[in-house]
Amino acid sequence: MNTNYTSLPLTSIELQLKSEVANGGGYNGHAKISKQDSFLGEGEDGGGEHDELSLIGDGPAGPPEGSGVPAAVFNLATSIIGAGIMALPATMKVLGVAVGLVSILVMGVLSEINIELLVRFAVYCRALSYGEVVHRALGRPASIAAQMCVIINTAGGLIVYLIIIGDVMSGSLKHIGVLDQLIGHGEWDNRRLLILVVLVIFLAPLCALEKIDSLSLSSAASVALAVVFVVVSCAIALVKVIEGKISMPRMGPDFSSSAAILDLLVVIPIMTNAYICHFNVQPIYNELKVKTPHNMYKIGRITTVLCVVVYALTAVSGYLLFGEDTESDVLTNFDKDLGIRFSSILNFIVRIGYIIHLVLVFPVVHFSLRQTVDSLIFGELAPHSRKRMLTLTVVLLALIYLGSTMIPNIWVAFKFTGATTGLALGFIFPALVALRLDKEGKSLGKGMRVLSLVMLGLAVVVSIIGVIGNVYSLKSKSE
Repeated sequence: MNTNYTSLPLTSIELQLKSEVANGGGYNGHAKISKQDSFLGEGEDGGGEHDELSLIGDGPAGPPEGSGVPAAVFNLATSIIGAGIMALPATMKVLGVAVGLVSILVMGVLSEINIELLVRFAVYCRALSYGEVVHRALGRPASIAAQMCVIINTAGGLIVYLIIIGDVMSGSLKHIGVLDQLIGHGEWDNRRLLILVVLVIFLAPLCALEKIDSLSLSSAASVALAVVFVVVSCAIALVKVIEGKISMPRMGPDFSSSAAILDLLVVIPIMTNAYICHFNVQPIYNELKVKTPHNMYKIGRITTVLCVVVYALTAVSGYLLFGEDTESDVLTNFDKDLGIRFSSILNFIVRIGYIIHLVLVFPVVHFSLRQTVDSLIFGELAPHSRKRMLTLTVVLLALIYLGSTMIPNIWVAFKFTGATTGLALGFIFPALVALRLDKEGKSLGKGMRVLSLVMLGLAVVVSIIGVIGNVYSLKSKSE
């Protein structure tokens, strides 16, 4: 199931294939994909040539040092649960609890279906990467556009990580930094300096690793820290509910003012961006011990369930705790008295724990960014070079650092990436690929064909509305 989306480039699979061909060898067997393994169902023609499709170069036995299902789930979940989770309580404030929860569930299911669409058609056209699928269906310009979307989306996310780390640790105009509360004022009040120190000492060594499987332990730790954040937030909210300190939350959107309606238009793309992990499916799949479609589907579904639960609990508990005062980055709300016992200790646990989580997530997302840039500049068939990889790492980290010093607000970044690159990667490209290749192979059933059309139409509409809303919002604030 070549979800070979090493964020569009090819790595271990491709190099392995070239080595085997050069030695006169064949592929290490073929894994099969059947319609029963997927959400996609059977073809309209009732089966036939596409019921089982061979995967190029994918044998059931991967390298002995490859990752298993748990490690792959941790890596994929880590690429999804990043800084974006901090914006979910604010989206709940706009959408209301009931509509917000439904949106979280629907977006999770649609994202998983789109991953399986990409997998199925990567197999159908015998492509070794997401970029090859887009190229096969839509041409070279579309493939380049997809790579650019990955670069913008991942780089924007990494910039947001650094901004949050700086704001939480050194403080901002509205909020007190963790270091100030712990040890008083000092050099760490310089946000730019603090971010640079964190980048050089903690992030750069992890980003220099060559394989994403090497990050499985840090990924597991980061997921555990995200769970700690959710558990603590939910526990605090539950205590305040029992004590009667939380009023009844709003269940639906607020249409009482033009500003509220504008917020609604802006927040929808942020919700759609919450599950964008498609650019990390490929490197994770490439390093599985058992490379089969069924295995990757299992990984995707387990990850989706985990993320839906984490997102729902985080969004609801954050909104219940802070209500209409919920910030765009809810983490900054935890510098105040929560109105319960051990409030200050719990505040430190939430903020420090999640900062460590972001530090561990950062290299996983950076891995895909580096792979995509390498593929775009040097080509997918370029031989591996450790020197080139390290050079790219240094250059990308430097640019990301500069971006974090120039962009003061994470909300703006999330709104624009969600309305543009997020929707393109997660919904528009997969739907276009499925519809285009369906004309050739007749592999989609009627239901999936309709769903693909609906997702494409909605994604385009939401993207246009989101961009217009973002521009209007910025214009209103400047006036």
